Amino acid sequence: MNDKALIELVTHKVLEQLEQVALNPDAIGSEDPCGGCALRSCAAGQRACDTVVQQQRIPVGVSARHAHVTQEHLEILYGEGHQLIVHAPLYQPGAFAAKETLTVVGRRMQAIEGLRILGPVRDYSQVELAQTDAIRLGLNPPIRDSGDLTGSESIVLIGPQGSIHLEEGAICATRHIHMTPQDAENWGIREGDLLKVRIPGERALTFENIHPKISPSYVPQMHLDTDDANAAGLQGGEGVELLED
Repeated sequence: MNDKALIELVTHKVLEQLEQVALNPDAIGSEDPCGGCALRSCAAGQRACDTVVQQQRIPVGVSARHAHVTQEHLEILYGEGHQLIVHAPLYQPGAFAAKETLTVVGRRMQAIEGLRILGPVRDYSQVELAQTDAIRLGLNPPIRDSGDLTGSESIVLIGPQGSIHLEEGAICATRHIHMTPQDAENWGIREGDLLKVRIPGERALTFENIHPKISPSYVPQMHLDTDDANAAGLQGGEGVELLED
């Protein structure tokens, strides 16, 4: 059986499993959308990330594997006219974890289920994986900024109503820090700089090659994938300080 036929077979079986979910949309996203202090609200009341910012440090957000999709692809995956349903707001203003999830299939025909879509919809579709996720799928995605997909890995997305084969679409996201222009000015940072932070604690590490993402719509937060966070013993909400070169 060639790869195309195998993908079609896997897609067919996954779609059969998802039919029951499609009949019960309340079941979609019943689990926590993501951890790592990425949400806007917090059961503890006062968010750890907000406290860290008040202390003039940069809070850590742990970014688990997820997908971004175009409206066109969303409608293929979830049906004509479908709109993303907000499950929970994320820490960055306007961003949210959607109720909708996908199954993704890699080159080894291994699948990861329950991969969450983050909204709002974008003008490109991509899957962001930690390297551990990529190994499980038999992929070797490049480390890229979001949306930089040329030469990235192919991956199959499967939803309740259909599937999409992205010839280029799977990446490992660069380490990055969201900040406002005022934050960047205060810290002496410009677009294109590569930043360095020290993570204290039992698993102390220094992370380098961190990209600044500067926009008036952002709030300060460093995003690490689950591999980096686990290596440093981070759960999200911790504060870090920039190191000077």
